[in-house]
Amino acid sequence: MARSIGSVAVIGAGAMGRGIAQVGIQGGMQVWLFDAAPGAAAKAAEAIAAQLDSLVAKGRLPADEAAAAKAQLRVADALEQIKEVDLVVEAIIENLEVKQQLFTQLETIVRPDCLLASNTSSLRIAAIARSCQYRERVGGLHFFNPVPLMKLVEVIRAPATSDETVAALVKVGERMGRSPVVVQDSPGFLVNLGGRCFTQEGLRIVSEGVAAPSQVDAVMRDCWGFRMGPFELMDLTGIDVNFPVSQIISAGYFHDRRLATAPLHQAMAESGQLGRKTKRGFYAYDDAGRMLAPSPDAASESAPIEKVALAEDDDALAELLRELGFSVSNFDDGQSPILCALLGEDVSGYAARRGFDHRRLFALDLTGRLDKRLTLMQAPGAVNALRDGLVAQFNKAGRKVTAIRDSAGFIGQRVAAMVANLGCEMAQIRVAGPADIDKAMTLGLNYPLGPLALADHLGPQTVLNILTQLQAITGDDRYRPSLWLRRRALLGLSALTED
Repeated sequence: MARSIGSVAVIGAGAMGRGIAQVGIQGGMQVWLFDAAPGAAAKAAEAIAAQLDSLVAKGRLPADEAAAAKAQLRVADALEQIKEVDLVVEAIIENLEVKQQLFTQLETIVRPDCLLASNTSSLRIAAIARSCQYRERVGGLHFFNPVPLMKLVEVIRAPATSDETVAALVKVGERMGRSPVVVQDSPGFLVNLGGRCFTQEGLRIVSEGVAAPSQVDAVMRDCWGFRMGPFELMDLTGIDVNFPVSQIISAGYFHDRRLATAPLHQAMAESGQLGRKTKRGFYAYDDAGRMLAPSPDAASESAPIEKVALAEDDDALAELLRELGFSVSNFDDGQSPILCALLGEDVSGYAARRGFDHRRLFALDLTGRLDKRLTLMQAPGAVNALRDGLVAQFNKAGRKVTAIRDSAGFIGQRVAAMVANLGCEMAQIRVAGPADIDKAMTLGLNYPLGPLALADHLGPQTVLNILTQLQAITGDDRYRPSLWLRRRALLGLSALTED
């Protein structure tokens, strides 16, 4: 049975510390709040009380519960005042030396059975605990901002962290109203690691000239169900935040190509185009903070083209085209557009392999949702008039179109396969269990599906095929399939199947 924690000290009264203190007192625990800056803890306590009052005014919290929570909050003017607490949660600056000094100091103040936890998002718990005498009581409690709204907390197990400490931290997270997942002590832990491929593959697609940021975002929203596209997300979090995190995680995994970002990412950071905070990132923003984004939709004033030929027998593609008002033939008349549905391949390679006229050959991505938006891809030298006629017919049938240059895997296949593959790799290297990986990614990043559920949605064999094609065509090891994915695909198993 996990040890019960009745009192908590939160060190650091910034946004994260305030949030942790708030969910602590709402969980019925006595919470001491301390900050080295004079007056900061008292000011934070006032802000917490005001936040609880606001919840009451909005009808989201009963008045008696708010009063009980506020009665549990204490302000510490010196660390010595927290000597009897059951747990200390550190939420100070992301500086290893400063954190090590604090934990060494805490061991001289708190009881020997007091647990010590860090809210670090990028530093190893083992490194923070290196100078501690009782390393078995040190773990991580990584909350997400804003803490009262984000339900996930990562419970970080360092090599020396005891099972009893992990169980107690899980119970604390639950009392605070969070959903804990237990994660191994590794660079980026789970969510910050797992989120790399969504943004970084988007950066690669734009860097290759395949599509613009607004097009990538539109496809990932409309066809794949993400709340935000990768470029909207980077602008929101700040490129001064996500670029350094990408560098730290890449270095932490000894520059595994699957975790490499793109030169464009560095260029944006160094130019000071940091996103919403500077009113300029991958998008521009007006004084009210509204995004000024170019349309991702292909426009056409051409007459619709209704007659098309199929490159090969494909029932799904034929059914879609007929639904959209096309007359579909299996014979090439030498003039009409030729349509194909590709998986992990580009139009150029398909045209050369099958002997089709690349000027009239166009590809549609049939993965993802097709009810709002279609992705249409063409090879170099394609007849744009034919493309425009296809776009006109798609629009006439009520579909928006994202028209892109040639790319193995379009947009959606590439991003989805990379997200799924990284989730599989996290399971392979035991960052966490497969179910917890999916739980963390859906709660922590609002993904429509966890990465392993996404692999199952596409089919592990399909994901493996996409990645294998991408690796062969590009020669880039960033598309190297995870062994976890490969073995489950070959055996016909779910990606969530544990060893």
